Amino acid sequence: MSNPYLVGNFAPVRSETSAEDLPVTGSIPRHLDGRYLRIGPNPISAADPATYHWFLGDGMAHGVRIVDGAAKWYRSRYVKAGDVAAALGEERPPGPQHGDFDFASNTNIVGHAGRTFALVEGGSLPYELSSELETIGACDFDGTLPGGYAAHPHRDPDTGELHAVSYYWGWGEKVQYSVLGTDGLIKRTVDIATHGAPMMHDFSLTERHVVIYDLPVSFNLDVAMTGATQHYAADSFPYRWNPDYPARVGAFSRDGDGSDIRWYDVEPCYVFHPLNAYDDGDDIVLDVARHQKMFATEVRGPDEGASTLDRWVIDARAGKVLESRLDDRSQEFPRIDERLTGKRHRYGYTVGFRGATTPGGLLKHDLTNGSSISHDFGEGRLASEFVFVPADNSKAEDDGVVMGFVYDQANDRSDLVMLDAGTLERVAAVHLPVRVPQGFHGNWVATL
Repeated sequence: MSNPYLVGNFAPVRSETSAEDLPVTGSIPRHLDGRYLRIGPNPISAADPATYHWFLGDGMAHGVRIVDGAAKWYRSRYVKAGDVAAALGEERPPGPQHGDFDFASNTNIVGHAGRTFALVEGGSLPYELSSELETIGACDFDGTLPGGYAAHPHRDPDTGELHAVSYYWGWGEKVQYSVLGTDGLIKRTVDIATHGAPMMHDFSLTERHVVIYDLPVSFNLDVAMTGATQHYAADSFPYRWNPDYPARVGAFSRDGDGSDIRWYDVEPCYVFHPLNAYDDGDDIVLDVARHQKMFATEVRGPDEGASTLDRWVIDARAGKVLESRLDDRSQEFPRIDERLTGKRHRYGYTVGFRGATTPGGLLKHDLTNGSSISHDFGEGRLASEFVFVPADNSKAEDDGVVMGFVYDQANDRSDLVMLDAGTLERVAAVHLPVRVPQGFHGNWVATL
C-alpha cells in the first residue's frame, strides 16, 4: 500500500549532511546575517506505508548560514531524542521529560534568548540545539515550564516575549497559555478550560487578546486505548475528527487570569494556522487557513480536501463570528511580516497547493484591496513554507524578501529561494547538494 507521505519529496533522507560555501544564483542581500532554519519529520527507522503518520516522523532540522552576501553552510541534523539516539547507537542527551514523553521535536524551530529550540506539541518538551543544529537536550526553560510546550509560539514585536498555547491529553479539558520572557524563562502561565481535549495546533495573538481555536479534532480515547501496533503508526496518533465536538473560538485578555474568556461559535472546520489577528475597536479580526475537516477519513496526514484563506470577525457586541472567504484557492502555511504580529496587517503570504498535499507556487495577498499575485517556481518544483525577512532599515510592510526551500524534482535537490516580498520576483537561490524533504515550519534567526 502506498503512502503519500513516504514518496517523492516526502520520503526521508537517510543521512545528515554538512556542506560549506554553497553556490548561489542571483545576489543575496548583504544585510542578511543569520540562519534560515526549517524542521520536519524524517523517520530514522523503516516506516510501514500502510500505517505511517506524517506527524510522527523523527525530527530533522535543516539550516543555511547567510552572511556578507554568501551562503556559508548547509547542515541537516536529527533531533536526538531517545529513539533517535538509540537508532544511532548513542545515549539520549540529558534533559527533563514531561508525562513520560520523549518525542523528537519535528514541527517548528525558533531562536529565542540567544538559543535555538526545536518544538513539537501534544505534551512533549522542546529540544535545545546548538547554533550548528547539534542536539543539546530536552529543555523546560530552566525548570520554569510546568508542562509540555507548543509548536507555535508567537513573538510580541513590542516586547520580544514568546506567547504560546499548549495542549496535552493528560490535562483533560484544558489548555495552557504561557509567556516566555526575553531571558528565556517562563514568566506566567494561565489554564483555560476547553470543551474537551482538543488538538490545538496554533492560536492567535492581538495587542489585547489571546484567541484560541477549540475545534472538532479532539483526543479519541478508543484510539488511544488500542495502542500503537507499529512505530510511527497512525493508530498511535489519538486525535480524530469528532462531529459531536462544538466548533468555537475563545477570546480572553492577555494580561488576565482567563476568567474573562468569551466563546463564539463557528461553522465546524479545522484550523492549523492563522495568518494573523488584530483588534478592530471592540471586534477581533482573524485571518485563517480553514480546512473543512481533518483526520476524518484520512488519518495518516492532512488530506481532507482543499484549505482556503478565510476571515473571521468576532463581533463582541453581537456575540457571534462573521465568516467570509478571502481566497478560495487551496493554500496553507500562511505568514506575514512578523513586526505586525497582533497588529493590523495588509499583506499575507501562503503556499498554493494542487490538491491537498502537492505544493505549488507562492501567493501574496493584498488584504486591503482584495488582490493577489503569485510566483510559479516551475514544473516539478515544490515549495515549502516561506518566511518574511525585512530589508535593512525597512519600514514598509512588504519591503524585504520572503525565503523558503524549493525542491526540484528534475535534479532531486533543493534550493533556498529568496523572492522580493513586494513583487515576488526572484532575488537569489542557494543551491543545496541534497534535497530537503517536505516538512513543517521554519524561521529566520538573525545573528545577535
